[in-house]
Amino acid sequence: MLTVRNLNKQIDGKRIIENVSFDIAVGTITGLIGRNGVGKSTLLRLLAGILDPDKGEIRLNGSNLTDHPLNKNSMFYVPDSTSMFNGYTVQDLVRFHRSMYDQLDERSFYHWLNHFQLPANRKIRSFSKGMKALLFMILALSTRAKLILLDEPTNGLDVIVNKQIMQLLIEEVSDRQISVIMSSHHLQELEKIADIIMFMKGATIDSIIRIDEVRQSYRKLQVAFADSSSNPWDLLPQVEVLTQVGRVTTLLVKSDVKETLQLLQESQPLLLEELPITIEDIFISKLGGDQYVS
Repeated sequence: MLTVRNLNKQIDGKRIIENVSFDIAVGTITGLIGRNGVGKSTLLRLLAGILDPDKGEIRLNGSNLTDHPLNKNSMFYVPDSTSMFNGYTVQDLVRFHRSMYDQLDERSFYHWLNHFQLPANRKIRSFSKGMKALLFMILALSTRAKLILLDEPTNGLDVIVNKQIMQLLIEEVSDRQISVIMSSHHLQELEKIADIIMFMKGATIDSIIRIDEVRQSYRKLQVAFADSSSNPWDLLPQVEVLTQVGRVTTLLVKSDVKETLQLLQESQPLLLEELPITIEDIFISKLGGDQYVS
């Protein structure tokens, strides 16, 4: 579906994207996460063709998008701000995008518009932030694009509508085998819907993990010892301390899970309990640090 190789971009002399490479398979949802300012939005704009890379290539279904720009109508990008369309009515918006997407399914668009009780005859500037987010998610799915790029798409949505639109997105991915790359700070949301998570750090992709591999490769443990001055995990590079409150320490085990558990048990802890692991735990482990703006 999508192949990205050695992508680089500088803006005003500042390195924003450096040597980014990854692949997106058909019928998958990929979450793009990272601290503020690491280049997530810039990466999505490069993929959408809004910005040109300084170096590297982006291939969609085997075609280099620089050489074949018309193939970009196989993807749809929803930015984090859609204020440029504030002067449009919904009908204007549909007409504008129909000129670029011949396959735009107006019947589905207006069906979903009615389903979510969005007005069809008002200026978009009169929509709330959540209504705009919902409108452009519906539009993205209605274009029948094979690849959808979403930059913080659920900001402003209430809990009920958010759940409904995420379910719609999952169904469309499954039924039509489209692919989605979604940047979001809502880690719990991504954990529920994504197949893959890409972690951005320092202008590049730090790591890529599959959601179904998280619970196989990582463990989150809560431990306590009578003598808190002697910690067996101090000598274990695969173990990271997440939090410590008094004698109780929460650990993230990143490899050698079975051996690490055995060692901790042999150290006779007062408490050794396994906790549910989340993407947020891995986010803190991989991307935490004072050099990144919160």
